[in-house]
Amino acid sequence: MNPKELTVIEHVEELRSRLVVTAFFFVLALIGSFFLTEPIIKYIQNSLEAAQFTLNAFTPTDPLAVFLKVMFLVAFILTSPMLLYQLWSFITPGLLETERKATLKYIPYSFILFLVGLSFAYFVLFPYVMHFMMNLSNNLEIQQTIGINEFFSFLLTLTLPFGIIFQLPVVTLFLARIGILNPTLMVKFRKYSYFVLFVLAAILAPPDFISNLIVAIPLFILYELSIVISKIGYKKFLQAEEQRQREEQEVAQQIQVEALLAEQRRQMEEMNK
Repeated sequence: MNPKELTVIEHVEELRSRLVVTAFFFVLALIGSFFLTEPIIKYIQNSLEAAQFTLNAFTPTDPLAVFLKVMFLVAFILTSPMLLYQLWSFITPGLLETERKATLKYIPYSFILFLVGLSFAYFVLFPYVMHFMMNLSNNLEIQQTIGINEFFSFLLTLTLPFGIIFQLPVVTLFLARIGILNPTLMVKFRKYSYFVLFVLAAILAPPDFISNLIVAIPLFILYELSIVISKIGYKKFLQAEEQRQREEQEVAQQIQVEALLAEQRRQMEEMNK
């Protein structure tokens, strides 16, 4: 059956089956991440940002909560390529074969950019934020008593959004490749986008202008990179549309020729009678 002719119920069933496959891989990733979680937690605890103070457990369940948070995050990262593949399989049946192959190649880049976003937040932004917070506490003569659950929650809250934000080039390339996003609009609304990105940087980073710049500048670079990449994708979309129109014209001409030949044969048969 043509994917375009699927009913709503069939689309829901297809989505459910893909979610089941993703959930199965997530369970496998949870099993694998169980053995990775403890080394990761110890690595973070021994980092310069955490080693300068003692991480305390304020409730008996805090260590378990930290372990589960890190384990689920690692499992999510390991499962993300499969999740992206299932999402790609669900939304691309209406594309041309060349477009499907092209967009399938985006999945590894999306995974890499997610890791790059996490790395940027952890190795660049997080140390500066912790330094800023500790200096502020010292200036106000406040003794920091850090809970391990609060520390890891703050770390995940700060780093995880950057893994998502760094998907911007891949998302814009995909949307441009299928003709939804016109890069001309991105250029036209650049100054408004910069304002939104700077506000986003101010939300994600502490109320410090330097830290806002540390976050905003990579976001601006990502936006400009997205414009360049989307132009390439949109150009390929236009080329694919031109090819599709030529093929449709050729098919229409072939049908007309066949219809004309059939009409001529019919007239000759009538004349022979």
